[in-house]
Amino acid sequence: MNYRHAFHAGNHADVLKHVLLLALLEALKRKDAPFFVLDTHAGRGRYLLGASESRKTAEADGGIVRLFDAARLPTPVEDYLRAVQADNPVGALVAYPGSPLLAAQAMRAQDRLAACELQTEEAAELKALFAHDPRVAVHARDGYAAMRALLPPRIGETRFARGLVLIDPPYEAQDAEYPQILGALREGLQRWPNATYAVWYPIKQRRSLQPFFRKAAALPAKAALVAELQIRPDESPLRLNGSGMLMINPPWQFDTAIAPVLPALQATLGEEGASTRLEWLRREP
Repeated sequence: MNYRHAFHAGNHADVLKHVLLLALLEALKRKDAPFFVLDTHAGRGRYLLGASESRKTAEADGGIVRLFDAARLPTPVEDYLRAVQADNPVGALVAYPGSPLLAAQAMRAQDRLAACELQTEEAAELKALFAHDPRVAVHARDGYAAMRALLPPRIGETRFARGLVLIDPPYEAQDAEYPQILGALREGLQRWPNATYAVWYPIKQRRSLQPFFRKAAALPAKAALVAELQIRPDESPLRLNGSGMLMINPPWQFDTAIAPVLPALQATLGEEGASTRLEWLRREP
């Protein structure tokens, strides 16, 4: 595996993914009962925006940096910006928190996080980041295998009826990745059917995703919702035109809660020809 997220941290795809992640966690926090989060491809947890990797691509400039100075944004986006600011000096943007750090910051004392990372160096940084947080367990292992081992979650005497599984792989070999994701979702739903499953995916050409969407809609779940942000037209030859999140069993009225988010991100981060999509693939009455 050659992928290193440090080159892409804080870009438009991270913005979409993390706004939605925090909105999902906020929905879980409406009840007092504890919840469990499994992050299958966690990375190192924190990325320095001044590091050589980040400056080589400058992708954060078109993502979090641009959004940081925007005004009058929807509540979920403002919540996300406050979470990013909490990991930085006041009024400055030095570091970008990855999904496990954002999740840990959002969690309460009774909630738990298992963060998985297969790359040795990244896993070591992740372990150091959470060395003093007893709510977080870091696993240097394959995230898909962790779904089989850790679901349904139980820690001591606590059984977690609610929670979230975030699947955010590097997609180095997309033809192989999507079948793995679908298999993991199918098995996860059998083991922990009441959980929410959130799958981030890249958009290079939207039509290539149709087989994945058809199979996702056929999974044994109550509902499947997709939210997408494309910052440039679908036919653009550039490498990553946008991204989306497939959410299996999203919280009640989650589509209504995030509906203002996508147009705001399009207006702030998009180029000419940008677009958004918020659509149910499956929704039981």
